[in-house]
Amino acid sequence: NPIPEKYSMDHKVIDKAIEQALAEAKAQGIHTCLDTSGHLGVNAGEEMLADTDLVLLDIKAWNPKRYRALTGGELHPTLEFAERLASLRKPVWLRYVLVPGVTDNLEEIEELSRHAALLGNVERVDVLPFHQLGRFKWDELKLDYTLKDVPEASAELAEQVRGIFRRGGFPDCVH
Repeated sequence: NPIPEKYSMDHKVIDKAIEQALAEAKAQGIHTCLDTSGHLGVNAGEEMLADTDLVLLDIKAWNPKRYRALTGGELHPTLEFAERLASLRKPVWLRYVLVPGVTDNLEEIEELSRHAALLGNVERVDVLPFHQLGRFKWDELKLDYTLKDVPEASAELAEQVRGIFRRGGFPDCVH
């Protein structure tokens, strides 16, 4: 579902504000972190990334069709940004949202784990089990919440997925 126009902003304005905030924080000796789904990638200038100490990179799904169905967007900008961050040796904490029946294909998760290990700059992997805590936001915005009938991820499934990442090259940094 695309975000209604009244809830969106000009990305150039947002990018400039982020760039300024990161530069000011760095100038004061504050550790900086950029939290993104990766679509920021093409808009993240050299200055912005130079002032970023760490990137929290969300990968919502590994399969491009599944990613598109879940997010309405394309996976390739996220993967291109991940490659760019790897070439810059920018530290990344990878976050994977585990949605039962949507992003729980264990073979795809194994592929993602292998890819992440090859990047060489992923310092940590967070498996984020899906929950319904934010459902009220969709109701307040009067937007269709397509995941309303999806069950929360079980602790057992989350641990199984963490095991895949541990065996895939992240033995001590999966949470």
